[in-house]
Amino acid sequence: MTSRTFTRLPNLINVLLLLSLVFSGNILQSVTSLGINYGQVGNNLPSPDKVINLLRSLRITKTRIYDTNPQILSAFANSNIEIIVTIENQVLTLLQDPQQALQWVDSHIKPYIPATRITGIMVGNELFTDEDSSLIGYMMPAMINIHKALVQLGLDRYVQVSSPSSLAVLAESYPPSAGSFKPEVSSVMQQLLQFLEATRSPFWINAYPYFAYKDNPDKIPIDYVLFNRNVGMTDPNTKLHYDNMMYAQVDALAFAAAKLGYRNIEVRVAETGWPSKGDAGEVGASPANAATYNRNLMMRQFAGEGTPARRNSRLDVYIFALFNEDMKPGPTSEKNYGIFRPDGSLAYNLGFSTMSTTTANSESVTYSSSATKAVNRATTTLECWTILILAMIQVVISRLF
Repeated sequence: MTSRTFTRLPNLINVLLLLSLVFSGNILQSVTSLGINYGQVGNNLPSPDKVINLLRSLRITKTRIYDTNPQILSAFANSNIEIIVTIENQVLTLLQDPQQALQWVDSHIKPYIPATRITGIMVGNELFTDEDSSLIGYMMPAMINIHKALVQLGLDRYVQVSSPSSLAVLAESYPPSAGSFKPEVSSVMQQLLQFLEATRSPFWINAYPYFAYKDNPDKIPIDYVLFNRNVGMTDPNTKLHYDNMMYAQVDALAFAAAKLGYRNIEVRVAETGWPSKGDAGEVGASPANAATYNRNLMMRQFAGEGTPARRNSRLDVYIFALFNEDMKPGPTSEKNYGIFRPDGSLAYNLGFSTMSTTTANSESVTYSSSATKAVNRATTTLECWTILILAMIQVVISRLF
């Protein structure tokens, strides 16, 4: 047997294991590392109970919202769907006062637990950006006060506290082993990492290969950012090989944390996605690319992959987003990250053909009763996952030969 054959054996074993899962049906229950962001910046979105049905049809048991909407938190009671809530950036100044933080937790979190499975509180969102660094100073006092409030109310065993960062906190991200924090945030990052280690909470990042590709489409291979088969890149310092940009971004953050002395902090992806529509200058925003990115990402989650630097640790990822949101500000792309239209039909073809109750070209849709029925059918769910699983196996097999 040749050495090349030996190198193929682990992949072949993975294929056989996947096949056994497919035929046993266990794969439908195994994707616990995949969540989806449930944004609400739209005037035509379905009610929370219909959203729950949609999530169940996808076998997704984790979601995140960008506030503490009481209607949503009440609707998710006894749904067994984990939900992460967010403290809006504009509230952080209030939470510098421990008593105000206690009152916030008492009124926004305590009434819903344990019936609603609130598993995390995101304190703000992307508090440091290249354009605005004024909010980052409010992060740690707010996080500490919210955690103390959870402890005081006996809720800390249910809820983790963290804050998602964009890649703007990194001074270097390429190659991944060169990952380091910008000097202006290194002190705050040190405090954040110390807090996360003490409370056993993850470091969340928003990772968008789309932005890197949009800014440099002539230099960055499209297959590398879409998780397609490609030659990838090898980190010259670690000799680790990367076949997609998102894993490289995650590891860059992990290496940056390690340089501050925190080697065991779990890094998770709070947001990643690809827009299906954009303005003239938004290169790469298309239904085909959005479908490819999210389909390939979902297949990686099926396989329970870790990043090259942490192969044995499954990477948790939340896709952005569940719906297109027509009231979001900014360029056209910001309104078109959704996998679904507001009526529950797919914004592009992910292989879930029977779930779509309207044509792909429909511009005006409502959440019809037929859509609700469609997403509840077990046969539809089985068809959806079977298509994706078979596609995943095809990808793995293609890498063998």
